[in-house]
Amino acid sequence: MPSPPEATTASEDTAAPAAAGGDRIAVRAAGLHKTYSGSRGEVRAVQGVDLEVPRGEFFGLLGPNGAGKSTTIGMLTTLVVPTSGRAEVCGLDVTRRPVEVKRRIGMVSQNNTLDNDLDAFENLEFRGRYFGMSAKDARRRADELLELFGLTDRRRGNPFELSGGQAKRLMICRALVHRPEVLFLDEPTAGLDPQTRVNLWEVLRGLQAEGQTIVLTTHYMEEAEALCDRVAVVDHGKVLASGTVDGLKRSAGADTVITVGYDGPPPAGISALRDRDGVGKVEITDEQVRVFTRRPEGVLGELVAAGTAAGVGVTDATQLRPSLETVFLTLTGREYRE
Repeated sequence: MPSPPEATTASEDTAAPAAAGGDRIAVRAAGLHKTYSGSRGEVRAVQGVDLEVPRGEFFGLLGPNGAGKSTTIGMLTTLVVPTSGRAEVCGLDVTRRPVEVKRRIGMVSQNNTLDNDLDAFENLEFRGRYFGMSAKDARRRADELLELFGLTDRRRGNPFELSGGQAKRLMICRALVHRPEVLFLDEPTAGLDPQTRVNLWEVLRGLQAEGQTIVLTTHYMEEAEALCDRVAVVDHGKVLASGTVDGLKRSAGADTVITVGYDGPPPAGISALRDRDGVGKVEITDEQVRVFTRRPEGVLGELVAAGTAAGVGVTDATQLRPSLETVFLTLTGREYRE
């Protein structure tokens, strides 16, 4: 069994040590890089990520599959060693003081990492003891969290008997046993049904309301909009944009997106829309036109009328108002990701 992050006799009620220097920034990354070497050569998973997450903030790291989100979280939680750059959590350098960083964070990974040899209560009790709690305090904290997360009736259930949502809640309970200053959640609702996802959102909102700093990775745009104070969009290992959700919606990329599909080549002359006031971009493919515009009035009608005039039928037509999803798609593109 691995040695605990640090021997301590702190009770359940002992607050986690304050960040070095009382820094109001809970998480900071500057010029963070990670390059992997393998049979196919070097893979630059993260390329110069800069982030700052104030204490008490709910921060979202968004990006498609393979964007570098999980690698970034891995470096911030000491699981991945950076190739270069600097990362700090609670004022502590993650590479120079990893043991102290581990004492101050909780981590919930994408995969189920619960111990199937222990029941739900024992998973939490063991974690408390691992972080130096007395047996009494560890048991009391375990019961408190099981009640908070609606798992009291599963107290003696084995992890393999839990539903996906129950297992995820238990993993969050385990990450919170030692009252971490920062909670990291890597795709916490992936694979969960909509009802379970929404219920978990309520629990996370409650944690933040009590002052918990949370860093979340997700590719669900509605999840980020529902939970996050600020977000950063990452792709190909780089931060493409960051800020509040509303701020990103007001950015240059947050246009209304009008898409019209045709049953043949798009009508000639549609490219002239690029010169129209408010139009930022026009994408024309073999059978589709997509217009990004801040002034959508009349554009959809013009595209349909152009098709009719050219004898080309319209197969579908959509108008997507500015949203975090439109920002995301504009920044990262629409191609499939493996």
